Amino acid sequence: MMKLGLKSIIIILAIWTIMPTYAQDIIEAYSKVKNDSLRIGKLDTDFLKFTEEGYTLALPDNGKVNGVLIFFEDAKFDNKNNSAKQIYSQSNEAGYGVLSVSTEIPLDFFFSNTSILDAHKTIGKAFKENKLPNKNVFLMGVGLSGHCVLKYVEFVKKTNPSFILDISGLVVCDAPLDWVRQYNEGKRDRRINFDEGAVWEGTFSNFILEKNLNGTPSTHLENYLEFSTYSYSDKTNRHIQYFKEYPVRAYMEVAIEYWLEKKRKTTIDNNGPDMVGLIAQLKLAGNENSDLVIFYPQDSKTEKKNTAATWVTVDKDELIDWVKMQSFN
Repeated sequence: MMKLGLKSIIIILAIWTIMPTYAQDIIEAYSKVKNDSLRIGKLDTDFLKFTEEGYTLALPDNGKVNGVLIFFEDAKFDNKNNSAKQIYSQSNEAGYGVLSVSTEIPLDFFFSNTSILDAHKTIGKAFKENKLPNKNVFLMGVGLSGHCVLKYVEFVKKTNPSFILDISGLVVCDAPLDWVRQYNEGKRDRRINFDEGAVWEGTFSNFILEKNLNGTPSTHLENYLEFSTYSYSDKTNRHIQYFKEYPVRAYMEVAIEYWLEKKRKTTIDNNGPDMVGLIAQLKLAGNENSDLVIFYPQDSKTEKKNTAATWVTVDKDELIDWVKMQSFN
């Protein structure tokens, strides 16, 4: 079941769109991929190969860089840097570089400081090698990488490294942030056994979570709350302090009927509640420059409903206008 599910999830992770044309200078700097795999389940076939560690940088064709958009985006499968590529055209016109950073871990959850530190070193290397300006820096994350954006900010705040990005804003799109909720979603998907892709994803994510957080939310709730950048179950909202000073934009799509009919999911069996919860807590913490952008089925540019599809629907021109507005503040 897991082997077939892996093929399905690769298709789900792909982006169904025609990429815009762009004329940037593209720079790639990756280390040789490790000849090894990461266990993602209990079966003999449940492995993912390691990915290339390094970065891809798209520079404006006029040579002037006003700022940098950074994506934590695996160099995985055949859709390398696909989220970043969708904003190349707009960033080129506005004079922003786009940096995609990959660790060697496929579908990296940033469980360990080692992964985050590797990503941080890659960012520092890219800025130094390409003389990028440390100003007007925006961290952007789609799906799992949205979680990584916030974990990275938290890591920097806690460790205070010698090189610190001058961050002007954060963008998260349909990202899982509450890993208590995410674990329970996966547990339910496995229990009802309705959709093969949902069962695969639930089995994969719950295996990874149990392995790295030493158990389940029932047995080790504190571990899940520490790992979550936002959690409805966290009465103290301990992580919001790390993000409250930044302009934040969160995107989600409300597709209740789709999830009900296609996968028998409920209103909390998706990442939408995490997006709403994050912005709610930021506003409660005094951050009025935090926005939630909601899409409805009629707004969607694809029939698919997943994190990649939500990012496809995002108006990149409007997003760049938001980026420019925060850059001048």
